[in-house]
Amino acid sequence: MVEVVTVRTPASAANLGPGFDCMGAALTLYNEFRFSPLPDKGSLDIDIKGIDVAHLTTEADNLAYQSFKRLYDRLGKKTPGVKIEIDMEIPLTRGLGSSATAIVAGLMAANHWAGNPLNQMEVMELAIALEGFPDNVVPALLGGCHLATKDESGWLICDIPWHERIIPVVAIPNFELSTADARKILPSRYDRQDAIFNISHLGLLVRGLETGNAEWLKRGMEDRIHQPYRKTLIPGYDEVKEAAINAGALGVAISGAGPTLIAFVQADRGTDVGTAMVESWKTHGIHVDALSLMLDRKGTTLEEG
Repeated sequence: MVEVVTVRTPASAANLGPGFDCMGAALTLYNEFRFSPLPDKGSLDIDIKGIDVAHLTTEADNLAYQSFKRLYDRLGKKTPGVKIEIDMEIPLTRGLGSSATAIVAGLMAANHWAGNPLNQMEVMELAIALEGFPDNVVPALLGGCHLATKDESGWLICDIPWHERIIPVVAIPNFELSTADARKILPSRYDRQDAIFNISHLGLLVRGLETGNAEWLKRGMEDRIHQPYRKTLIPGYDEVKEAAINAGALGVAISGAGPTLIAFVQADRGTDVGTAMVESWKTHGIHVDALSLMLDRKGTTLEEG
């Protein structure tokens, strides 16, 4: 017998500067998915509430259902009938991993209903295959901050210590930026010095996150692989970043593909930094929601009933 399950999955900020396509952190902002059995095999009913509902499909191409079905396909089993109720808190196409939450939630629910035939690593590998990259789905599943790498032996996931004084503040502008568009603008080749720059700054970022060292964080979130190109798609980027730093941010980066910016701050400066980013973007005629969040350390949770 399968039972009703509720899956709660956190938002994630990917890249964090030089960690392009390999690093991400889970944030305390969530999408919730409730899966209930329907009597007929393959039947489907999807109901969505919350933000950006108009942009989501309630048909079989819904990403949460596609992921749910993908796990049963992997097992060689018929997909059971399911009703999916989605409560959206994470905005779409803003660089906060909303699609990753749907992928992880669908896989987790299906695996639970199937009797947990896949272990956590196998679920994670399937999520990466569906998303295409690990930087959102890994923290969404596991919580915390992680670096993911792959070689002939498979995926290796490294937990990155996060100092308790570091608070993430996200500034979410009221325009969308698709990941596809953000990738199109990137060059196909890079100078050797740019590669060296990113390698050194990724090391600096990791140490800054671990120690809370302000200078290491500020410089460690710089990169030359994606941000110099993607910032041209984000009006006011340079001014907003400067305003955040002047208000006390320890570092600023594009969250995922953008346009959301993430700033690392000490706890007592979160409001000041968020306000500075909002006011700076306002001069460009752009409305922004600024949220002081925390690092989510639990990852995706599943509850029965």
